[in-house]
Amino acid sequence: MGHRNDAHALHQKRVAYSPSACYKTSDNIYLCPRFNNIQMPASRSQKEKLLAYMAMHPLARSRDLAKIGIAATTLSRAVTEGELMRVGRGLYQLPDAEADTNMTLAEVAKRVPNGIICMMSALAFHGLTDQLPRKVWIAIGAKDWAPKLDYPPIRPVRFREPYFSEGVKTYGIGGTLVRIYSIPKSIADAFRNPKLVDRSVAVECLKSALTDRKASPAELAQAADTYGVAKRMRPYLEALTANG
Repeated sequence: MGHRNDAHALHQKRVAYSPSACYKTSDNIYLCPRFNNIQMPASRSQKEKLLAYMAMHPLARSRDLAKIGIAATTLSRAVTEGELMRVGRGLYQLPDAEADTNMTLAEVAKRVPNGIICMMSALAFHGLTDQLPRKVWIAIGAKDWAPKLDYPPIRPVRFREPYFSEGVKTYGIGGTLVRIYSIPKSIADAFRNPKLVDRSVAVECLKSALTDRKASPAELAQAADTYGVAKRMRPYLEALTANG
């Protein structure tokens, strides 16, 4: 029981992630150091090592655990004793752990390498809305096979060109490169797909981007023109910037 309490305490101390904690390494690649090079406390047993690792990783794959020396029997015993939960094929988390949204994005990026985080998941990642989607929204090409995952749950959305390949930024989360549409592109996508994103949510995100200075009026206007939503988006943009 002591091990579980220690792991829970470590989990509670884990530093929260925010896009502002990232730094730019090239035009479209960002690294998030708070999730990289985390030092794992020294452990004397496999169970201690397992629980310490899980306290710092909301989701862990069995093959990643094997790389740090955790045997399959240790995993099985931890699940049986209620110290670990199996949430998908080869995926584990602590029973009392809250899913970390951004680490979930990283897990999806690993398992769907050709996909791009989009729509509500991209808007939430950029801090433009307080609505947290239950599934990870991921864009796939018009002719790509639709991915199927046991966990994390995903919502694939087909994008045709040029909407699929343009406006992509890459972020390093937990050592994984995650492709996510930029703020102007994500807002334009929201206006472009009213059946998927309610207009009120799209306007809310546009307002947040301007208020928090996460995108300039010029960048947003350019995205509206580039992605074919100028007529839908410009009236709101002009109204929100009318007073300077």
